[in-house]
Amino acid sequence: MAVKLRSVQLEDREILSNLLEKYNYEFSQYDQLDVNKLGLYGYQYLDYYWTEKNRWAYFIQVDEKLAGFVMVNDYSVVEDRKTDFVIAEFFVMYKYRRRGIGKEAFYQVLDLHKGTWQLKRHPKNIPSVHFWDRVVNEYTKGKYEAILAHPDSKYEDGTLADIFFFES
Repeated sequence: MAVKLRSVQLEDREILSNLLEKYNYEFSQYDQLDVNKLGLYGYQYLDYYWTEKNRWAYFIQVDEKLAGFVMVNDYSVVEDRKTDFVIAEFFVMYKYRRRGIGKEAFYQVLDLHKGTWQLKRHPKNIPSVHFWDRVVNEYTKGKYEAILAHPDSKYEDGTLADIFFFES
């Protein structure tokens, strides 16, 4: 099983947009967002990944098949902390979960972008809580800071986000 990141190109925009709909549908159980009048969640920052500097989107592929995506930028979640990179969005489709694919994709993106990181997670997303606790700890060998219910970062449902700070 070969896990590979592939940079999302402009001609792949519709594919990423389709995957973002699946991601946002799943995540709506936590952030309580509704679809728009067209029945879509949308992603207001999507086009910026091709028009602004310091945004990167990658497809996660397993044996050349789409398995998810990772989106990275340099927009700090917590603005008073120096940050080079932020995991903006991270999604592995159900079929590919619990097989080490998310971990491998996370490690690969960190190896591509060396520096100081912030990662935001929704504390009600329990599978995500377990995943991020484990992979951040393993990658950093325990050298990270996690602030639970950070007062400067809130989800649309009002829940305070957990924020990780670490180096790659």
